[in-house]
This record gives sequence, structure tokens and C-alpha cells, in this order.
Amino acid sequence: MRFADIPGLEEVKQVLVQSVQRQHVAHAQLFRGREGSGALALALAYAAYLNCEDRQPQDSCGLCPSCRKIDRLVHPDLNFILPVTTTKQVSKDALSHKFAAEWRSFVLTEGGAYQGLNDWMQHIGAENKQGNISKDEAVQLLRLVSLKAFEAQFKLVVIWLPELMHPAAANAVLKLLEEPPPATVFLLVCQQPDKLLPTILSRVQLVPVRQFRDEEITQHLAGQYAVPEVKARQLAQISEGHLGAALSARSHDGGNDYFGTYADWMRACYAPSLEKIVAAADAFQKMGRENQKEFLQYALGLTRKVLLYGLDPQLVPHLPAQEQTFISRFCQFVHRHNADDLTRELNDAHFHIERNANPRMVFVDASLQLADYLRAPAND
Repeated sequence: MRFADIPGLEEVKQVLVQSVQRQHVAHAQLFRGREGSGALALALAYAAYLNCEDRQPQDSCGLCPSCRKIDRLVHPDLNFILPVTTTKQVSKDALSHKFAAEWRSFVLTEGGAYQGLNDWMQHIGAENKQGNISKDEAVQLLRLVSLKAFEAQFKLVVIWLPELMHPAAANAVLKLLEEPPPATVFLLVCQQPDKLLPTILSRVQLVPVRQFRDEEITQHLAGQYAVPEVKARQLAQISEGHLGAALSARSHDGGNDYFGTYADWMRACYAPSLEKIVAAADAFQKMGRENQKEFLQYALGLTRKVLLYGLDPQLVPHLPAQEQTFISRFCQFVHRHNADDLTRELNDAHFHIERNANPRMVFVDASLQLADYLRAPAND
């Protein structure tokens, strides 16, 4: 994994690169980011840069033996501690090292570094079981770090989702952070740092990782995967900063113009035109279940942007010209008095579609409700 492989996040990449160049590498760092962010990807790119044998000014070389092994997640000095559980393949003593092959296939699959816990649990066949980092993992971890680095400058320990550690494992990690082994770097990749021991938080260097911006996801999908720009922009808005979700959804039918459909729908609701609403409902029914859910998610996201634009246009930068023209006019009808009602109605419609309700009836009912809310006065 190279820094160059990760879209955007240039400010975080620069901090990480400079820490190595200035030889200010903290022995424990916590990459904090929500699911779908670049936290794990950045930790992997940073691991490659730390042990690269031919570091470039802004990235690892990708060609040296260390980079090639880290890229395949088989470097002997790169170790992972993960939430796991018993499965058909591992019926007892579920420990991270027993899932090494599954972890490699998970992360190295397209978009795997941007997926979450549920995706990982499904990947290993956990069914309805919950994953955690067990107390038995503490013994393995202590044995692991007692060994010197095999061939690299640093021994690296990546702990993914440390908030799921059993108290015994958490205490073992705390002990190691208090008395770190030489030439060992701990990279904790965390989504909910408030669930960690305060003493652990006090001993790590925080690396905050924001969600991806819409334009970063759009450019990545269009540039790396040849997704048409309109579809890439729609996926970026639907995913709400979750790059893994955007990559997973890119194989869906790209023939739908969600923006045009949304704009026509809102005009029909505001009119209101029952004839146009019924025609739109017929078209909605033909979309197919997944596209219907995707469209409603898109509508929810765009409605939020309309509200923000009405509050301050600077809150919604980088809008395409066509969308900006529509939003600048439509924002007068979406305000603080009806925004909650509008979003609730769209959420309810999505809920019913997920549960296989008749899409035509859901759409017509939602449209009539939206018509009332859109015509509500903006003043008290």
C-alpha cells in the first residue's frame, strides 16, 4: 500500500512522512477514523514507508523486498492483532494469527482496507457471532514483541479495532506501551477511541483521519476505475465519505440519472402534480430494489445539502454547475421548519423498500407527504 494509492488526505500523509524523515517516530500511534475512512490504509502505507529500503521524498518505493512483502502482508516484521471469533474453520482458541490468510485476502481484495467489522466477520464466516480481541491474545502479543525484528528496521504491530479488546488484552497492551520494546512501533487503528482505556489514550500519538470528501471519492472512482463522472459523483454522495461503500456500489447499474430524477421529483411534489408523481412512481418501480434504495439514499444526502446551502453556500463547496443552479433555487423550500420532516420521510421510504414493501405505493405515499412539507411556511 502506497500513500499514492489512497485518495486525498494529503495533510495526514504529509505529517506521517515528515515524522519519519525527521526521525520522530512515536512508538505508539492511534489512527482514529470512522468506518470507511482511510485509517487502516494509511497505517499500512505508513508501515511500508517506515521499513522501506529506498524511501522516496513522499512515499515508499514499492520495489524493494520490504515493500513487496508488506504489500502482500507477509513481511515477518509486520504483525496484526484483530477481532476474531470461532468459526467452522477455527472451532476453538480463536486468535489473530490463525486468520492470517483470511485477513490477507480481506484487505487485499478491492476496497478491503476501507471496509468495517461486519464485512470482516462475514468474510471469515462468523455468521451472527461478535468478534473481539480475547484475553488469550495477550499471551501471544507478549511473546510476539519479545522477539527482535527479523530483517527490517522496525517490528510493526497493527492492532485493528483495539476498542474490542478484552480487559486482559487491553492491560497487556498498556504494559507494552508503558515499557515499549526497542525498535517496535504499535499502530492502533480505532473507530471509537472513547471505548479505550484512558491510560492507553494517554500513551499514544493521535493521528486523526477525517472521512473522504465527495470530490476525493469522485476523482478516485473516475480515475482509477473508469466510473463515469456522473455515476462517480452519485456514489460519492450516497456513501457519505465511506470509500469502501462507494467501491462496493460501483458495480450497480450506472444508467440512472439520480440528480435529474430527484430534481423532477421535487418539482412534481412542490407543484403538486399527481400525474407527474404517478409517472415518477412507475419509473421508480422499474429501477430494481437496490437502485431504489440507492436513489433514496442519494435523495436524503442531497436534501441535506440543500438545507446546508440555504444556511450558507460555503458549507457545500465543489457543487457541479447543474446541481448548484437547482440547489440555489430549491433551498428556499427546505428550511429548519421542515427539514426534519423531509429527512424522516425519506428515511421511512428507504426503510420500507428494504423490507420489500410495494415500491410504487411507497413512492406515491412519500411524494404526497413531501408535497405537504415542502409547502410549509419557512417562518414561525
